[in-house]
Amino acid sequence: MQAAVCRAFGRPLTIEEVSLAEPRAGEVEVEIRACAICHSDITYARGGWGGELPAVYGHEAAGIVRRTGEGVTELRPGDRVVVTLIRACGHCPACRRGRPVVCREDLPLDRRVVLHDAMGMPLVQGLRTAAFAERVLVHESQLAVIPEDMPLATAALLGCGVLTGVGAVVHTAAVRPGESVVVVGTGGVGLNAVQGARIVGATRILALDPNPMKREAAVLCGATHTFDPTDPAVVGEVRRLTGGGADWVVVTAGVPAAFALAQMLVARGGGLVWVGIPEDGGVLPLDPGEIAGDGLRILGSKMGDVRIRDDIPTLVELWRQGRLLLEPLVSGRYPLARVNEAMAAVERGEALRNLLLFEPA
Repeated sequence: MQAAVCRAFGRPLTIEEVSLAEPRAGEVEVEIRACAICHSDITYARGGWGGELPAVYGHEAAGIVRRTGEGVTELRPGDRVVVTLIRACGHCPACRRGRPVVCREDLPLDRRVVLHDAMGMPLVQGLRTAAFAERVLVHESQLAVIPEDMPLATAALLGCGVLTGVGAVVHTAAVRPGESVVVVGTGGVGLNAVQGARIVGATRILALDPNPMKREAAVLCGATHTFDPTDPAVVGEVRRLTGGGADWVVVTAGVPAAFALAQMLVARGGGLVWVGIPEDGGVLPLDPGEIAGDGLRILGSKMGDVRIRDDIPTLVELWRQGRLLLEPLVSGRYPLARVNEAMAAVERGEALRNLLLFEPA
């Protein structure tokens, strides 16, 4: 099996032989056909969130079930699936409340090594997935079946960026028709927050990004107005267009400055949804008096608070109806051997989503 392995921060290297453990109870082996490059993979690879090495990253993927472990009843070999990093036990307090993204349990798969290199040395399963590889071993809770008429290269985008962006608007914020939404940062997640706002019927959707290409993409996805956040006039313009501030500000850019800006864009009684995660050590000043006095809501959103076996079929149907754009989000397609190139283009801001495509085994 081939895999892209990061042996030093920021240096993913391709090795030819990686061994994958046999599936045990509740586990599923999936042959990967497509995996998108998410900025989270890049941040981990360069050490922004710590972590252990060597590691195989990649977590926004789609493929075909090849083998299942004991007790797996809802998936069978041949199923076409979206692969996510959301691993959940199904019975802890968070899971029982319908929030598997913050499952409190460690599963057996969290406690064992499932990947080894050609020398027999253990490899970290990055983001609980390790999908920069031809096959993955994941827990059954990480998979959602998709229909035959959806291309796997398109379906891969549903594994993270679409779920997170749309979910932040639909689930975390529960934006209502007629409300105004500002999205700070229109990369892969932010563009889908824009789409989520359009889908639920927000009347004003304002997208902020310093990259002109990403602002253009935001218009395609449904933004009514776009701005460069470095423009000194941006706060005044946003407040003017929203009548004193937005009902919701969704921050998908993982930099402290974006969160600081968001506080100046939200209306009294409005809400801030924090999606992007700054690198370790980021600090943000907050005024508790202002938060309480203005009745602000500050909500963290992990993976859009989704339940994949409910939400992915809904997203597939929206895609079929033409209400959810997926193909226009893909900037480039690469073989695994060019993973470094694909990651670098994303990190430089030259791509929305790059895809790694795998030939059938």
